[in-house]
Amino acid sequence: MSYKIVIIEDELIELQELSMIINSSKLDLELIGTASNGTEGQQLINDLCPDIVISDIRLPGQTGLDMLSKIEINVKSIILSGYSDFKYMQNAIRLGVEDYLLKPVDNKDLLSSIEKVIQQIKIDDYKNEKTIHFPLKDEVNNHLINEAIKFIKNNYQNQVGLQEAADLLNVSETHLSRLFKELIGINFLTYLNTYRINKSINLLLNTNENINEIAYKCGYITPGYFAKIFKRLVKTTPTKFRDEH
Repeated sequence: MSYKIVIIEDELIELQELSMIINSSKLDLELIGTASNGTEGQQLINDLCPDIVISDIRLPGQTGLDMLSKIEINVKSIILSGYSDFKYMQNAIRLGVEDYLLKPVDNKDLLSSIEKVIQQIKIDDYKNEKTIHFPLKDEVNNHLINEAIKFIKNNYQNQVGLQEAADLLNVSETHLSRLFKELIGINFLTYLNTYRINKSINLLLNTNENINEIAYKCGYITPGYFAKIFKRLVKTTPTKFRDEH
């Protein structure tokens, strides 16, 4: 699984250096977007739903901390600042910022900070799966099926199914379907839908996005079909689930 990162930085050279560090890292990171001011950054984060936000504290439009206080999703953040101001650090702590690094940022310090954030994400994910999420096998002793699982994780937001996975993996649908059911215990479509519903549960619990937006973000072409699959698995509607939790 790759961890998606957004960088908010108004200084072009700093932005290029941070991007280079992320893109050349041996960690499983994916830089999915950048912005040069706090207003655009807020919109970008809400639209792309990254795992990690790296942001300068002083930005045009609004500060990095103001931006983080207004986003609608649950995201891990690392703040960069040219000032070792105690007030800034206090406010960052109150917002739940994972780390506060002084500029100029050392490559090793930044990657070390990102590694710590990734570990926290893994811990949080594990806690969630012991609570509400439906457990799914993450890996088996078969390269083809592991690639199929990876395909689901990377493409669940899109209109994909068994045929697209089989085409990408250069095998027949029949072979992939049979092997998937044999090694995973459920068929490909059931795994895909369960993975999507797990993602939707996270969005329902941790964002203010409406049901329609969540349906589309989780790969469902219509909110009605999303609600049908959700009720089949969770035994209640998305709206009632959100209200109850």
